Order: sequence, then structure tokens, then C-alpha cells
Amino acid sequence: MRWQGGNRYGGVEDRRGMGGKFAGGGIGALALGLLGYFIFGINPLTIMEAVNQVAPQQEQGRQGTPEDQAGQFLDTILSSTTDVWRAAFQRMGRTYEPPKSLVIYENATGTGCGTGQAAMGPFYCPSDQRIYLDLGFFRELESRFAAPGDFAQAYVIAHEVGHHVQGLLGTAATVRRAQQAAGSEAEANRYSVALELQADCFAGVWAANAATVSGGAIALEAGDLEEGLVAAAAIGDDTLQRQGQGRVVPDSFTHGSSEQRVMWLRRGYQAADPAACDTFEKL
Repeated sequence: MRWQGGNRYGGVEDRRGMGGKFAGGGIGALALGLLGYFIFGINPLTIMEAVNQVAPQQEQGRQGTPEDQAGQFLDTILSSTTDVWRAAFQRMGRTYEPPKSLVIYENATGTGCGTGQAAMGPFYCPSDQRIYLDLGFFRELESRFAAPGDFAQAYVIAHEVGHHVQGLLGTAATVRRAQQAAGSEAEANRYSVALELQADCFAGVWAANAATVSGGAIALEAGDLEEGLVAAAAIGDDTLQRQGQGRVVPDSFTHGSSEQRVMWLRRGYQAADPAACDTFEKL
């Protein structure tokens, strides 16, 4: 993936080396938590609500562009999503406001949604409009889920930005109301799946438009899309349930099957238009 010449707006907040006081075992906890997140479909924000009686004071790190390559990559991808969604919102007659920051941390950190822990995987907190990521997740994505590559990592970031876009469009609030009114957990889960699949589709829309908006400074190269599709398939609910518990329970899906995640990421990329991402049509 070509990215080194892309814009960097300094949207990364670096809290690495600051925390760990809320943590429970580093990478071991990360692996355990990923099983809960991916295999059993537990939303990170749900975990946080369960384990936090009182949200901790939100920490503040260094905001800007970190000097290391990982930090520069994250800032470039986040900045690219800002450029793409700013143009898309302008076509809608709206104004796009990017996430407050992409926070990178180690083990645990305070957030507007409670204590964020590496074990939860990457997540978007709507309360403070920030994306949270422990970089250990990318190592797990490569080693545990056999989904390496820079575009696989970019897809993860673009997916979380997709949740931010859903908040701006009012979709997330509509889904929360529908879930509260749902007659069963299975019905509520279907709304969650639609929300996650739309975020996958939005990630594809970003990928399709990144080269045009950046003048070619950011662009997918041969094999990059396949990296993203492999990552999407690796974290499908059915695949992870089969690996983790030996059976698949469709009513418990919260993120979508491997086939669905691949399909919607591909659809967003092929259409290059957020209007093609109506995952709620058949609910």
C-alpha cells in the first residue's frame, strides 16, 4: 500500500508508556479479551459498561504525529479518511467533523466510555468521539488471525472511522433506539450486525476514494484489497465461533459472518459511494 506521501493532520494522541494501571496482563489479557470480543461477539463498549462502575479520569497524551513509523502510518490513514469523508459530506450538503483523535495506548487507558483495555480490541467511543487502539492488536491480527499487511491495518482504522460517520449521520442513535425496542436479543443483534457491516462498507468506500482525493499519494497496490478481505473473513462471527467453541450460533452474531463482512467491504470498494452501504434495507 502506498501511503508515505499522504497528508498528516496530527490526529494521533500517543499515550504509550503512560498507563497499564488498569491492565490485567498485557498481551495475555489481549489474547483472552479478543476471544470474548470476536468469538462471542461481545461489543467492547458493553464490556466496559460491565467492568466500570465509575469512568476514570480521561488521560491526555501527546497529540500530533508520532515519530515512529507505526504512528506516522496511523496518522496518514486517519487523515486520509478525513479527506475522503469531508468530500463525501460536502456532496451531501453537510460538514464533516473528524474524530477528536486516534488514541494509541498500551494495556489500558481512561476514555469517555470508561476504562479502555487492550483486551477489547480497537473501538470507537461515541461519548468522546475518539478511536482507541493498542498496537498489540495488529500483532494479534497477523499471528493469531493470519491477516497481515498494511491495508488490513488500514481497514481496521477505516472501519472504526465508519462508526464515527454513523454517529454524525444519526444512524448509530437510530440503531440504539431500535435495539431498545427489539422484542428479543436475536433481533437486537441483527441491528448490531447491520451497523458493523455498514462500517465495513464505509471502509471500502474510503479505500476506493483515497487515491483520487489524495492525488495518488495514498493508493492500494496489487494484493492490498485481498489483504483487507482476508482480515474481514478472519474476524467473521461464524469463523471465530467455529474456531473458539466448535459450533456456530447465528442468532448470537453481532458483527456478521465472514461472507457478509467480505461482501460489504468489497461492495463499498466497488461502489465507492456511501449510498451503496444500506445494510439495514432487509431488516
